[in-house]
Amino acid sequence: MCNGSAESQQLSKQLSELIEQLSEEAFNRAQLTGYRIACVCSTYGDIKQRWLVVESEARKEVDLLHLEQKIQQHHHKAQKQLKQLEQQNFACAPDAMAAAQKVNKQLRYHRFTQIEVVPYPYYNQPGRPRKGQLPDGYHYRLQGSLTLKKEVVAKARRRAGRFILATNVLDSESLPEDDLLCEYKRQQCTERGFRFLKDPMFFTSSVFLKTPKRVAALAMVMGLCLLVYTKAQRALPQALAKAKQTLKNQLGKPTATPTMRWVFQCFQSIHLVTLGEFEQIVNLTQEHQRILQFLGASCQKYYLLL
Repeated sequence: MCNGSAESQQLSKQLSELIEQLSEEAFNRAQLTGYRIACVCSTYGDIKQRWLVVESEARKEVDLLHLEQKIQQHHHKAQKQLKQLEQQNFACAPDAMAAAQKVNKQLRYHRFTQIEVVPYPYYNQPGRPRKGQLPDGYHYRLQGSLTLKKEVVAKARRRAGRFILATNVLDSESLPEDDLLCEYKRQQCTERGFRFLKDPMFFTSSVFLKTPKRVAALAMVMGLCLLVYTKAQRALPQALAKAKQTLKNQLGKPTATPTMRWVFQCFQSIHLVTLGEFEQIVNLTQEHQRILQFLGASCQKYYLLL
């Protein structure tokens, strides 16, 4: 376990360094609009791989905006820390410098510079000291400035919009870089679907299985769930558009494109009650029945409406 963790950390560090260090000149315009790519050969786990560093223009724009916001937040926080340090009394100059260095190590995008330790005399006797009276001792305070770590910010800006695709197909003629990117883009719809399955709302993360057969069975069930979810997510907006109708969203406002996640949440409180031979659906409101109208006859039949 420790070796695997160390290898994962080493790989993560290697990927991060690659993304940060690649210059703008290393990238070429991809066939897919809005993307640039750079190919690098590497070895991981004694297996040669081809790594494709991808830069998305749209993602880069968003990442840079978030980065600037984060830098501003860290700047305000660092200013407060510097102000607190400047107002704090220290017993000696080394203590003051040690405190400044400790805080300096915690700063991500900034650093304290031009740090000076200034002695301030103090008198134990209350009132104004007499002329020529020697102080009983000295307190020490810090003075300094706050500057940006330009090299750290430059690395963060180079990371913006970049990610890595890896393949063990080393022959670029068998799998060209542009084809690799296109194949990845085609998988995004599927990945968004599995994000639905990983949602804590559906409790798939709390299922523990002992045998490979049960794991395979659960995968089959999850695949069927994803199939139903995807079909419903497409069918419901289409039915609403055809009927020129809307449903209420989480805020109670009308929407023509509700998410099935929200629809499923709306139906969580509905139960089937059996009394002898009599069956009844409880907590099924008019709003639920209206939603079921747009999901088709099979769904209405399931809730005993047909």
